[in-house]
This record gives sequence, C-alpha cells and structure tokens, in this order.
Amino acid sequence: MKRLLFTLLVLVSFGVFAQNQTLFEKANALYNDGKYAEAIDKYEAILATKNESAELYFNLGNANYKLNNIAPSIYYFEKALQLAPNDADIKNNLSFARNMTIDAIDVLPEGGIAKFVKKLTNTMSFDGWAKLAVAFVFSFVVLFLAYYFAYSTIRKRMAFIGSLAALVLICVSLSLAFHKYNLDKRDRPAIVFVQESKVKSEPNNRSEEAFRLHEGTKVQILDTVEDWKKIKLADGKSGWIAKQDIKAL
Repeated sequence: MKRLLFTLLVLVSFGVFAQNQTLFEKANALYNDGKYAEAIDKYEAILATKNESAELYFNLGNANYKLNNIAPSIYYFEKALQLAPNDADIKNNLSFARNMTIDAIDVLPEGGIAKFVKKLTNTMSFDGWAKLAVAFVFSFVVLFLAYYFAYSTIRKRMAFIGSLAALVLICVSLSLAFHKYNLDKRDRPAIVFVQESKVKSEPNNRSEEAFRLHEGTKVQILDTVEDWKKIKLADGKSGWIAKQDIKAL
C-alpha cells in the first residue's frame, strides 16, 4: 500500500512538473510576442502550484516591468534575488525597476567595522557557516591528535599552533553563523503595493500622519498590531502602515 502511494505521488509530481514546464514555455513565447499580461497569467499559474524558481520570478519581474507595474516588478525581482543573490542580471533589472519609484530614501551609513562584519557574514548562509565550523572542528581534532602522538618537538609545536588556529576559526565561524541567523531573523522586507500610502505615528487612523510612501518602496516590517504593520525605512524613519498596503517578501 505504501509503495502504491509513493508511486502515485511520484507520478503526480512528475505530471505537475511537466505541466509547469509546458506553461513556462508558453509564457515565454507570449512574452517574446509582447503579450506581457497573458504571460503573467501563465507564470502566476505556475506559482499557484507552489513551485518557484529564480528564473520564474525574474521573468515575472520583466513582464510586469514592461507593463510599468512598478510594485509587482520590484517585488518579483526581489524574490528572484532571494533565490539567486549573486545573479548580475537580476540586480541590474531590479535597479532599473527601482528607478521608476517616487520615494528617494537615503541609506544610513554603517561604520567601517560593522559594515565589514555584515559583508563578511553575508558571504555565506547560516548552513554554510555551520558546515565550515564542523570542518574546523574536524581539523582541530586531527591536529590535536597529531600533537598528542607526535614525538618531534617541531611537529608538536606545529600541531599545537595549528590546533589553536582551528579552535579560533571554530569560534569565528560559529559567531558568524549565529550573526547570520540573527540578521536573517530581523530581515522582514516588504514592498508597498498601493499608489500612495499614509504612514501613521500610531497604529490607528486617528493618529498623526508621519509621512507618505508610494508603490515600489521597500520597507522592513518591525511589528504587527491588528491591521497595522510597523515599518522602518533605510534612512531610519519608522511608522505604522495599513497591512493591506504592503506585501511581504
């Protein structure tokens, strides 16, 4: 019975994959013919099956960009970048899409050390740093055993220094792994999806207006209170926005 169920699941998965591949090719053909709205429908039909890829999001971003759909184009380029953070084409097209936004938001400068640590931390994922730490643990064990069983003074000294270095690298890689985890946990980006949104000083309509945002602007979600989201901009300003006005990435 279990084998039959597994076989059925494999067949269903293969059928969905084949269907999505056909949809993707049709969508690409529609895009090449300049039928961007129809192409978007096909791409979104693939997303409805819970299948995603950087290429799919990239094409959705391009199709929406052609139709001057600012918020969706930026949203899908950002989604593509999450799956392929080093893709130059995605970064380039995202910068073009951002040029269509109204809000000019300055980025708060970071200190030299903080900027360096953040850049170093983001060179790998949490899993990558964790695996590196495990590799250094293995190296430490090997070097410690070499130190313990070595007869030569020079070999003992070299193994001892190597084991100390491995121990330091274990601590560094573990620290960067947890720093990466905390950065990812605090990173809750969203895109403004309405033409204009009034950001309030408190989570209610009676409070004062703090500032206004326009479609396509990227924000960070800090908190949620009922139908309101507390957001923060790259320049440090914060306020409360109606949750239906933004779409989380």
